[in-house]
Amino acid sequence: MNWKQAFTSSVGKKLVMAFTGLFLIIFLIVHAYVNGLVFLEWLDPGRGYAAYEAGAHFLGTNPLTRIAEIGLLAGFILHIVQGIMLTIQNKSKRPVKYNTYAWKKNSTWYSQSMGILGSLILIFLVIHLAHFWAPNRAQQLMEGHEKDLYLEMQTVFSHWAPVIIYSIGCISLAYHLLHGFFSAFHTVGLKTPRYIKLIKGIGVAYSIIIPLFFILMPWSFKLGWLPDAAQAKENAKNWAVEKPVVPESNLVQNQ
Repeated sequence: MNWKQAFTSSVGKKLVMAFTGLFLIIFLIVHAYVNGLVFLEWLDPGRGYAAYEAGAHFLGTNPLTRIAEIGLLAGFILHIVQGIMLTIQNKSKRPVKYNTYAWKKNSTWYSQSMGILGSLILIFLVIHLAHFWAPNRAQQLMEGHEKDLYLEMQTVFSHWAPVIIYSIGCISLAYHLLHGFFSAFHTVGLKTPRYIKLIKGIGVAYSIIIPLFFILMPWSFKLGWLPDAAQAKENAKNWAVEKPVVPESNLVQNQ
C-alpha cells in the first residue's frame, strides 16, 4: 500500500483512523493524569494545586511539547477527516438502509452513531480549547508565563452551562471509545482469539474510567469539592516550604 492508497482506499482510511485513534487514546491517558493532579488536594491541601501547576508549567514550557502539539493536532485532523470520508463512503455504498431488526441485532446504537458522537466531541473540543489552551498560549506569548489554570477552571466551571457541556462531551467520548477502542485494535491486527475478551474488557474499563475522570473535574469545582484558587494557592505556598514542587517564581506570577 502506497501513501496515496493509505489516504484514499477504504482499508487505508481505516488504518489511518486506527493508528490516530490509538495515538489519541494514549494522549487521553496523559491528559487525564495531568488534570487529575488537582485531586491530590483531597489528600493533602496545597499538594494538588502545586502538582497541577508544576505539570502545566512543564508542559507549557517544554520545547518537546510544541512538537507533540503539532503531532496531536495532525492526529486529530486526520482522525476527523478520515472518519467523515469513511462515513460518506459507507453511506454511498449502501443507499438502501439496513433492515431495522438486523441493525438492532448485529450492532450497538453507538457503533452506528460514530459520526454523530464524533461531531459532538469536535464541538466540545473547540469549546475546551477556547476555554483553556488558547488563552494560556496567548498569555505565554504576550507575557512570558502561563495563566493560573486552576483559577481558570474554577472560573469556567462556576457556571452551569460549561459543566453540562463538558458532561455531554465526555459522555459522547465514552460511547465513542466503547466502539473505537476495540475497533482500532481489530483494524491494526492487534488481537487474537485468545486475547479478544481481555482487549474488550480493557476497552470498556478505559471508556468508562477516563471520561468519568474528566467529568469529575467540572463537577468538583462547581459543587465545591475542591478548594477555591486563592485558598489552594495559599495552601500550596505553605506546602512547598517543606516539599517544593512549583517554582516560587511561578506561584508569584500567578498571584
